[in-house]
Amino acid sequence: MSDAQLLALDAAELAERIHSREISSEQATRACFAQIDAVDGDVHAFLALDRDRALADARAIDARIAAGEPVGPLAGVPVAVKDLLCYEGLPTTAGSRILEGWCPPYSATVVHKLRQAGLVILGKTNLDEFAMGSSTETSAFGPTHNPWDLDRIPGGSGGGSAAAVASFQTPLAIGTDTGGSIRQPASVTGSVGVKPTYGGVSRYGIIAMASSLDQCGPVARTTLDAALLHAVIAGHDPMDATSIDAPVPDVVAAARQADVAGLRIGVITQLGGAGYAPGVGQRFREALDLLTGAGAELVEVSCPHFEDALAAYYLIMPAEVSSNLSRYDGMRYGLRLGDDGSNSVETVMRASRGKGFGAEVKRRLILGTYALSAGYYDAYYGSAQKMRTLISRDFAAAFEHCDVLVSPASPTTAFRLGERLDDPLAMYKSDLCTIPANLAGVAAGSFPCGLAPEDHLPVGFQIMAPALADDRVYRVGAALERLLKDVWGGPLLAQAPIQPVEEVL
Repeated sequence: MSDAQLLALDAAELAERIHSREISSEQATRACFAQIDAVDGDVHAFLALDRDRALADARAIDARIAAGEPVGPLAGVPVAVKDLLCYEGLPTTAGSRILEGWCPPYSATVVHKLRQAGLVILGKTNLDEFAMGSSTETSAFGPTHNPWDLDRIPGGSGGGSAAAVASFQTPLAIGTDTGGSIRQPASVTGSVGVKPTYGGVSRYGIIAMASSLDQCGPVARTTLDAALLHAVIAGHDPMDATSIDAPVPDVVAAARQADVAGLRIGVITQLGGAGYAPGVGQRFREALDLLTGAGAELVEVSCPHFEDALAAYYLIMPAEVSSNLSRYDGMRYGLRLGDDGSNSVETVMRASRGKGFGAEVKRRLILGTYALSAGYYDAYYGSAQKMRTLISRDFAAAFEHCDVLVSPASPTTAFRLGERLDDPLAMYKSDLCTIPANLAGVAAGSFPCGLAPEDHLPVGFQIMAPALADDRVYRVGAALERLLKDVWGGPLLAQAPIQPVEEVL
């Protein structure tokens, strides 16, 4: 099998062939590195590669398989990890100069689980600085480019993970989602991205942005692949105080079921399509028609407080950012600089933060500190938390009438690099559809539903389910994927401009 054929395999099939010894994990890992060498100069999905350790891990898995030892369902399959997760011995920057060159002395729980399950970690992917952004343009190490059009953004903050998957540099990746940072990049790159129930995946060892909103999840090219990866990383972790001690929903079985007969699908009035790009609305409606044709029942539901979700989020999130990033002061963590030749606390903090943080991080720190300040706490942060409660109640009421809720994952397709950098409000509106799920902590995912006719760029279909009902997200996503394959004549990413290449020797 050639490298190009191998790279085109989805993760589930790749795992089967590795386990049957038709191909080796080392061969698959080398093929991924060859693709990275060939295309990542243009895409810039990766910030750091871990070639030696990855190849050693791949050879170890091959040896276990050859010896007849039992291995996990994804053992031997390569994976990339967002550079927000600590991985012992590999630089972890969070896309920021303030952590440039830092190598953590420990690994995140998710990283431990990946390695225990036999996955091979290729390296760390690019992101908006400290996960603050919707375009992966605020990274201190340069923007990532969308594999569908290198002049366009790959979404954010996890654009590196989504772009790496969409450009066939890795079959799987790990992202994090605070307000849409897995789902929005998945939407604009034609990949699958899922935000599990809050607390369903450990946050231990993941650099915090907004602790009550952050959640780690899978990025893949198919629904089944995402479900298999979800099953690996999910579960209770005593190292994370927010981790839920409850059984993990059987997301893999749900992805294999791929049937919506009898399911009630709620279309949210407030996210029904007004103000969306024409092609986004068109593909969303066509996907609904396919699901109803397969036996689903559409139910229109109203979630009136969703209209205020964006405002509430941009008070709660910056407030938590202000708290979490206070440690990067040049005294405890982060770059240490003085700006007047002295080492006083004030000058070190001012110089270190001034040079270590980018403009978007500074903007959110200022917003959050103001929202928490004396005299404004109740008016801003306190009011936003009350709105968060009302949004959670909207979800609870809606789920009394339907099994899942749906909407477009992003109001637009990928916009051009630089187009919104000087307009923060326009950038923030990229997460209009995804933010409510983070505020309520429910499960949600984005699944490809075609290309917009006006620009031939991917459109994402968002599916949301109650907390700890993540399996419903995968069941509906897999059904939509199956239905659309008949329309597309195969996987959507087979139409992407960047395709697997043969290794150049």
